[in-house]
Amino acid sequence: MKHKRTISVLIFFILLFSILATSFAILGSQGQGPGEYEYKSVFRETITLYGKGLYQHDSISMATQAIAQDYVTLFLGVPLLLFSLYLSGKGLLKGKLLLTGTLGYFLYTYASYSFLAMYNSMFLIYVLLMSLSFFAFTLAMMSFEIPRLPLSFKEKLPVTFIGCFLLAVSFVFGIMWLGKIVPPLFTQRPPVGIEHYTTLVIQALDLGFVIPLGILAGILLMKRKPFGYLLSSIIIIKQITLLTALTAMVVLQILAGLKGMWIMLAIIMPFNLIVIYCLYLIMINIRETVERVSGTTRGHVST
Repeated sequence: MKHKRTISVLIFFILLFSILATSFAILGSQGQGPGEYEYKSVFRETITLYGKGLYQHDSISMATQAIAQDYVTLFLGVPLLLFSLYLSGKGLLKGKLLLTGTLGYFLYTYASYSFLAMYNSMFLIYVLLMSLSFFAFTLAMMSFEIPRLPLSFKEKLPVTFIGCFLLAVSFVFGIMWLGKIVPPLFTQRPPVGIEHYTTLVIQALDLGFVIPLGILAGILLMKRKPFGYLLSSIIIIKQITLLTALTAMVVLQILAGLKGMWIMLAIIMPFNLIVIYCLYLIMINIRETVERVSGTTRGHVST
């Protein structure tokens, strides 16, 4: 794997600081603070703030989402990053794809924390994690021999099914976010859920990057283009972690008594299960090749 040492160093610090940030947030979620209290936003809406721990200045909705994300990062993201680093170190394409997709999850997560969460004592850690994840993700992307990727997948890989799913999930989330944003433009009212924040960071990231990437990956994969194999694998791995985090967020919001979350859960859960199945299809249809690193042979051949 190209840039192996540099990526490994970056991942060491990602693991270290993400464990620090998530543990601090989880253990301190019921910590010091005035408790729940109301706040008048610039949009003249009354918002109930969480009032406890690291996220005490965030709304109840945002705080419960962030805590759920922290649990997923700590108990799914961190182990997956370690496991994929181990597999990629053996020269396995499965490991390289898992590693790159997981780094994409960390990049997305800490970019959203850096720009969305109310300022707290972990701000510089969020920025550091965003930066580390960006450079590790970029180097991991550069490590693939993209023109040869189609040779690493079996012909029976169901590219139409996986590609159509990527298009479908991109379409659903695109419509969902546009449905949240567009109607208020005509009523001169703030979008539902903006609360006391200044803008819609998650929607900006999804509409600007994640959804177009999903559409592009789906189309290229159905055409069996080399870049389609890479993009579809990475976006699926990232979607698993994100949809799992989103599922956990919704469950915590339901437990917190927020209304209307059962509908969101009914939408998310099927997508979460299908995207896991898509990853399974990709993994079992990878034809591992022998990779030589520094004079030694890594990986194995499977047919």
